[in-house]
Amino acid sequence: MRTPFLSAAVLATLAIGPTDALAATRHAKPAHRAAAADQAMQAELAARDRQIAALQAAVTELQSQVASLQQRSAAQAEVAAQTTQSVQSLQEGAKKTDTLEKIVNDTSVGGRVFIDMSGISASRNGVKTNASGYGLDIKRGYLTVSHKFNDIWSASLTTDFNYSAATGATNLFIKNLYLQGKFSDAFSFRAGEIPMAWTPYVENYYGYRYVENTLTDKQKVANTADWGLGANGQFGDGRFDYAAVLVNGNGFRNPTRSRGMDFEGHLGFTPFAGAVVAVGGYSGHRGLDTQTTNAVHTASRSDVMVAWARGNNRIGAEYYSASNWNNVLTPLRDRASGYSLWGSWGFAPAWSVFARYDRVDPSKDLDPSLRDRYYNVGAQWDVRKGVKLALVYKDDDLRDALNVQKMREFGIFGDISF
Repeated sequence: MRTPFLSAAVLATLAIGPTDALAATRHAKPAHRAAAADQAMQAELAARDRQIAALQAAVTELQSQVASLQQRSAAQAEVAAQTTQSVQSLQEGAKKTDTLEKIVNDTSVGGRVFIDMSGISASRNGVKTNASGYGLDIKRGYLTVSHKFNDIWSASLTTDFNYSAATGATNLFIKNLYLQGKFSDAFSFRAGEIPMAWTPYVENYYGYRYVENTLTDKQKVANTADWGLGANGQFGDGRFDYAAVLVNGNGFRNPTRSRGMDFEGHLGFTPFAGAVVAVGGYSGHRGLDTQTTNAVHTASRSDVMVAWARGNNRIGAEYYSASNWNNVLTPLRDRASGYSLWGSWGFAPAWSVFARYDRVDPSKDLDPSLRDRYYNVGAQWDVRKGVKLALVYKDDDLRDALNVQKMREFGIFGDISF
């Protein structure tokens, strides 16, 4: 503050006398000297009053300016505080936005639907069954949500719904639900309801799951998912791949416990881009060996696949041989085997034709005359990304020495994914 300094200056000014005027009166006569001294004093006092008034005006002006500056400083401080508060609010909002953005970016949602509009002619020994008729069917509907926690850990959930002839209703259930840790390309670990090691692997090369299940899945000698632990990966510069699972054995719809767990695995070799030669196998009691029920036989299956796939151009063959798959609890033994051949040709960017042929001996020991012959042919149109439509004809002939079951189907099949 400058006010005390100005007051001191005023007092100093008052203390200083008009030395020149007083000195001049010393040489005057006494009468005139007194009058002159009085006049000089009055003039000096008037001058001092003027100086004091001017200084007081200056002090008042300075005080006003200081008050104004103080008000401006307070206003600026308030603005600065509000700005700081706004910046903090924006930073907190940005953190929340970044957190939400990270959750969104690290979470993916997708779905897939298999649909068909067809006519079926099903018969047993020449007599049509109730499976015959026309209609629209959604055979499978999947909804998948996956979340990545970091570069190693992630989780995935896939729901599945389909129509069950046993209950006469459409059922919704969980297909996959697992935690995954990917430690390298050579090793990923999974725990929960996990994909099996063989059937999903074959589906990737077959490419027409929406038209028909792959060989082992169609013959019900394999599961697509089950509850347990698994590992998979690639090594040898990607030329080799593997998958191995240790599962309950009852399939993904039945997570019950038994006295042991089953094993399934595959090992694949890629001789050149798009091609694979793979072997696989299964061994276990299929969840049937419990504390109150002893398993009599071990169910086993051996698998081989040779395939090549590049876009809509595909060719492949699958073979399996199974022992006691449906005879774990019975004293009788049985074997089954079969093969599947498939191929497709993408003759135009959005068009392809395909065909498949299966031949299976479902019961080599208990019913050697039983055999199953299946084939399909069709043309596929890639409507747009994620949407495929196919005009398909199917023919399935299952017969033994006493019975003949036939099923023929013709219609439009669709694969919609997003």
